[in-house]
Amino acid sequence: MRFRPLLALVLALCLTLVTACSGGAKAVDRANLTYDDIHNTGLANDCPTLPESARGAISLDAGTKYQLREICMHPAEVYVKGEPANKRVEAQFQPTKILTRFTTSLDQVYGDLAVTDGGINFKEQGGIDFQLVTVLLPGGEEVPFVFSSKELDATADGAAISTSTDLTGSYRVPSYRTSNFLDPKARALTTGVEYAQGLVALGGQDDELQKENVKRYIDGTGEMNLSITKVDAATGEFAGVFTAVQPSDTDMGGHDPLDVKITGQLYGRLEKA
Repeated sequence: MRFRPLLALVLALCLTLVTACSGGAKAVDRANLTYDDIHNTGLANDCPTLPESARGAISLDAGTKYQLREICMHPAEVYVKGEPANKRVEAQFQPTKILTRFTTSLDQVYGDLAVTDGGINFKEQGGIDFQLVTVLLPGGEEVPFVFSSKELDATADGAAISTSTDLTGSYRVPSYRTSNFLDPKARALTTGVEYAQGLVALGGQDDELQKENVKRYIDGTGEMNLSITKVDAATGEFAGVFTAVQPSDTDMGGHDPLDVKITGQLYGRLEKA
């Protein structure tokens, strides 16, 4: 009986060592998991990854059509550029807390990859390519935004996918609200009203009220960098990190957007089209 605590400690240590030393091409092998294994665990929000030893390169032929598939981008940190308390100080990106749980990652994103005279070009075509995310600033303000990779048009130097490949380009950020959304005063773009009953203009200067009253569908533009740091030439898989800078929600034109910077993990796979 007196050996049971010691035995339990030894077993726990062995299990820890086995877990830490176990490797594989993917940290989360979702193919072998059931719905019950994933439901409410957050595993569906994680991206696959590659081992540190994946340091290969994939050469690309100019006459061959390629696609990047199964692209996954998992936000790890989000920063928002807010107005500084001192007007003489330039606005800086502030760290935030991600409030949205389990549904922040883009997944199964795909698009064509072409070899051009100046390098390679990726054009996104679809997938789960947007997510609604809300973050919390240190002062308590909540900032919603649409994390997106829609219509990403990115280029990189060279004619290969390697650990030095950096795809950089712009993408479209859809409006956080849709045309049928009603605000607390029943104002909307296609349904409801365009003004609040009984709302009095402030001395005839109603520019701010006009922005709130007349709703508009406003798209934004973001800039994204996909930095590849791991490549498995045998499987066509690659992994790395991404950085995106884009506007936040404007409440359909009711206020000016804030700059949002998102960083996190990247995964994808190259295949011939």
